[in-house]
Amino acid sequence: MADAKKDAASAVAAPAEQAESKTVGLSVRLNPTADSDQPVFSNFTNVNVAPGTVFIDFGFLEPGVLSALPQMLKDGNKLPESINGRLSVRVAMGLDAMGNLYQQLTRVVTNLNAAAAEAQKKSAAK
Repeated sequence: MADAKKDAASAVAAPAEQAESKTVGLSVRLNPTADSDQPVFSNFTNVNVAPGTVFIDFGFLEPGVLSALPQMLKDGNKLPESINGRLSVRVAMGLDAMGNLYQQLTRVVTNLNAAAAEAQKKSAAK
């Protein structure tokens, strides 16, 4: 009887182990609500972590302020203690969604770096 339970447990565990190692692509369509389909421009991000959740703040800092900072340092002026910006959106996500975002951003950055390296090779060959 114990052997039968052990065999049944093995039979159930084996497909579960196989399913864990298999990646399946699935198309997802997100339907907008209100004005959620309107892009929000951001040139600043900040990430805060709470137990089981990550908060990502996307903000906007005036480009004139950002470009003035290096000149202030160059001129020997003291930098301001803080810079005021505008919070564009705050996103809260679970750690599993953050892991998915990390994978997607890694792919994007890798592809952009490869494209830039290829463009640099082509321009050097000319």
